Amino acid sequence: MSSLPPWLANLLPILILLGAISLVLARLPKVELGHTDAFRRRRFFNWFPLGMTYAFLYMGRYNLNEATSAMKGHTSNADFGTIFFWGTLVYGCAFLLNGPLTDRLGGRKTILLSAAGSSVANVLMGIVVYKVLTDGWQPPGGIVGTLSFLYAVNMYFQSFGAVSIVKVNASWFHVRERGQLGGVFGILISLGVYFAYDWSRFIAKAAPTYWVFFVPAAILAAFVVVDYFVIRDTPSHTGHPDFDTADASSGESQAGLGVWPVFKKMITNRTIIILMVEFCSGFMRNAIMQWYPKFAKATGIADGFVAANWGMLLCVAGITGGMFAGVISDRVFDSRRGPVSAVLYAGMSVGAVATLFLLGSPALGWTVIFMSLCVIGVHGMLSGTASMDFGGKKNAGLAVGIIDGAVYAGTALQSLLLGRILPAGEVAKDPHNWGNWPLAMLPLSFAGLLLATKVWNARPQSKAAPASGASAVTQTVAAPKTGTGG
Repeated sequence: MSSLPPWLANLLPILILLGAISLVLARLPKVELGHTDAFRRRRFFNWFPLGMTYAFLYMGRYNLNEATSAMKGHTSNADFGTIFFWGTLVYGCAFLLNGPLTDRLGGRKTILLSAAGSSVANVLMGIVVYKVLTDGWQPPGGIVGTLSFLYAVNMYFQSFGAVSIVKVNASWFHVRERGQLGGVFGILISLGVYFAYDWSRFIAKAAPTYWVFFVPAAILAAFVVVDYFVIRDTPSHTGHPDFDTADASSGESQAGLGVWPVFKKMITNRTIIILMVEFCSGFMRNAIMQWYPKFAKATGIADGFVAANWGMLLCVAGITGGMFAGVISDRVFDSRRGPVSAVLYAGMSVGAVATLFLLGSPALGWTVIFMSLCVIGVHGMLSGTASMDFGGKKNAGLAVGIIDGAVYAGTALQSLLLGRILPAGEVAKDPHNWGNWPLAMLPLSFAGLLLATKVWNARPQSKAAPASGASAVTQTVAAPKTGTGG
């Protein structure tokens, strides 16, 4: 692939992997729920643009990492940690408003709001960087203060993204189909990470840094138009019958619950453990994704294979982990999300221990890629799938908001913590001075493993099921209504 353009050389392995996964999935036995071919086609044209919007929202979120690295002399690693902290703090708290809003307005309207708002925020950040780099302008409160504010605005609108995608898909997918959907969710995250890192790096090398913000803004604006005409909230809005998804809303006739009833419902049973697991996932995911590129640049290995192809390798790892988790959840663990999360957290824990001893080794890059495979698989299972199962399609927006709030509470903690305990300047050039990095990840990886084992048998209880215990729940999930899927 040496004669290919760099962007195509990086994209080709991803396309090959996606093609291979498509072939494998096509050969798996179908879960028969009465869906017609016409319904499946319309469902694809519903979730695919929705999912690609979510992927490019990631590009408009994590482009901050590459932009701050490219702005030499203007922002430091600690500055990046501060900006990212304020953004993730706003993101994590926004579910109190945005979860109920999504349940009330529907995911279609809120994904449009998310893409449009993030597009505008990225344009404003690009303008600030443009004026700083070309005119030497000093914004009010300094560049860190201004970018922190605008990034927080960006992250407020970004917080509608995951809530919207889960809210829409909750009406289109049965519980028995959602494991593979969780894998698709992981693929979308992975593509977004690829766009954010490798495309942003390519843009920063080919054009002034402010284009790292302008390009995703333009792409998101285009998807606002596409989504407006294509995405619909429910099958009935496209002429196909709605159907019983057999999740926690199954059998309920009333409207979705409010913030406190759903929150109380989630923290007074075993699903609170899912929140705690996802807190650990948020810490681990961004401790890996955000700080390995900073480590590589500081220690002089940024031209190494893993660092130079970070986005592409993260994407391949995330796609593999997401689809592994999804297929195993549905096909081996009978649509339970806990067992596969525990397996992946065990892999993360092993990786965290290994990282402690590999700081000066080329094997470090491949170790953190493996850890990324594990954490994206967990995130797809819990935020992308369990939130639908336990919130139900009526409360999916609020449920995923609460779970994503936990993710970004963990993200905010790691951003603030690692931004202050990791080395800077000349000291950062020695990889052995980065020991605090794996030491910070170790307790969270083991805590996530222990917590994931506690929800091994967790599954949603639908109101339509007899109240006679786990066997009744299993019966409801295993024997859905057929013939109503269109």
